[in-house]
Amino acid sequence: MLSNVTPIPKSEVSARQNLRWLFILRNMMVLSESILIFISAYLLNIHLPEQQLWLVITAIFVVNIYTAMRLDAEELVTQLEIFLQLSLDVLGIAGLLYFTGGASNPIIWVFLLPVIITAIMLPPSYAWYMVIFTTSIYTILVAYNVPLPSIEPHAPSPEINSSGMSSYQILQQAHILSDKHYFNLHMFGMWFGFVFSAGLVAFFVVALAKALKVQERNLAEARESALRDERVVALGTLAASAAHDMGTPLGIIAIVAHELEREYPEHRYPDLYQKTIIMQQQINRCKETLSVMSASAGEMRAESGSSMLLTDYIDNVVMQWRTHQPSAKLNFFIDPTVALDAKIIAERTLTHSIINILNNAAEATQPELGIEFYANWDEHQATIKIRDFGSGLPPELLEFVGKQPVVSKKRGLGVGLFLTYSTISHLGGKISLYNMETGGACVEITLPLLIIEASL
Repeated sequence: MLSNVTPIPKSEVSARQNLRWLFILRNMMVLSESILIFISAYLLNIHLPEQQLWLVITAIFVVNIYTAMRLDAEELVTQLEIFLQLSLDVLGIAGLLYFTGGASNPIIWVFLLPVIITAIMLPPSYAWYMVIFTTSIYTILVAYNVPLPSIEPHAPSPEINSSGMSSYQILQQAHILSDKHYFNLHMFGMWFGFVFSAGLVAFFVVALAKALKVQERNLAEARESALRDERVVALGTLAASAAHDMGTPLGIIAIVAHELEREYPEHRYPDLYQKTIIMQQQINRCKETLSVMSASAGEMRAESGSSMLLTDYIDNVVMQWRTHQPSAKLNFFIDPTVALDAKIIAERTLTHSIINILNNAAEATQPELGIEFYANWDEHQATIKIRDFGSGLPPELLEFVGKQPVVSKKRGLGVGLFLTYSTISHLGGKISLYNMETGGACVEITLPLLIIEASL
C-alpha cells in the first residue's frame, strides 16, 4: 500500500534540532572539563577533590545519555524541556565550580554560555529567567565554595622580622614563588577560557551562517515558486477562456468540413477530398484537446493520475507522441539494468509535459538525425533525457528557461516549456536544459518514483 507520512510541524523540527545542538555542546563541555581537570591535577600538581569532580562530570554525562534517548523518541520536544536541560547544565557547572574555588575560579565566565544559548534557542522570557538563575548561582558561589588549595598568595607577617632576617627573607622568597604560581595558574585559566570561548563562538557563527544561507536559499526558492505559480494560474485562466471561446468556431468549422466532404466526393475530387479529411482530423484533434482541458480543470493530483509501471508509462507517452509526429525519427534507449517493477503516478499533466518536450525537440532537430530518448531509474527516481541535433538554445536565454515564458520567434510566446517546468516542479521532480558540446540541446528530467510498501 502507499505510505502515508504525517508532516512534522516546523516548530517541532526546530525544537528537536535545538535539543540536538544542546546534546553536541554538552559533549564538548564534558570533554573540555575532563581535559581541564586532568591538566590541573596531573600537570600543574594542584590538589583538587577529584572524586567529587568526576562524580559531577558523570552526572552531566548521564543527563546527556538521557538526551540522546530523548532525541530518538517520538514525543514532541518542548521549549520548557530545553530550558530545564539548560538549567541542569547550569547546576552541573555550579557543582564543578563549587569544588574549584567558586567565584574565584578564572573560568567563572562559563556561566555566560547558558545565557547565550538560551537567548539563541528560546523566547526572550526564558533568557531573562536564565539570567536570574545564573546570577543567583554566581552569588551563592561567592560565599560558599571549596577554595583552591595552596595557590592563593599569603604575604609574610612583619612580626616575623623580629625572629631573624634570614627567616623573613626565606618566607618572602616563598611568597614570591607562591605569587608567581598563582599568577601562572590564573593566566592559564584565562588562556583556556579564551581558547574555549573563541572556538565555541566560531563554531556557533559558522553554524548560524550556514543556517542563514540555507534559509535565504529556501526563501528565494519559495518566492520563485510563488511567482511561477501566479504565472501558471494566469496562463491557466487564459487557457480556460480560450478553450471556451474556441468551442463554437471549431464546431462551425467541423460542420463546414463535413459539408465539403459531402459536396466533393472522393471519386470526383480525390485531391480535394483528401485535404478535407485531413482538415476534419485536425479539427477533431483540437476538439479532443479542448475536451481534455475542460475535463481536467481543477483536478487534484490524486484524481488526475494513477499508479502505472514506469515501462508501460514511457511506452504510452511515446505512442501518444507518435500519433502527433508519425514521421519524426526517434532513437529510443532504456538502461537494460533497471528494475521492471518500478511504478510512477501517471498524471495527464506530466504526459503532456513530456510530449511537449518531444515536440519541441522534433521541430528543432535535423530530420535525418532525429531525436534521442534515454531513460534510466533506480528505486527512488527516474531520469529521462531528450536530446535534439539542432542549433541549440541561445546562451542568453538559458538562465530564463523555466522561470518565465521565453519569447520564441518560431512559436510566439513560448509558454510550453515554462508550463512544463512548473508541472514537473509541482510533482516533486527537477528539469534542466543545456546545450551539448557536439551540437543540439538536451532536456534532463528527474521524477520521483512511487514507493510501495508491502501490506501486513
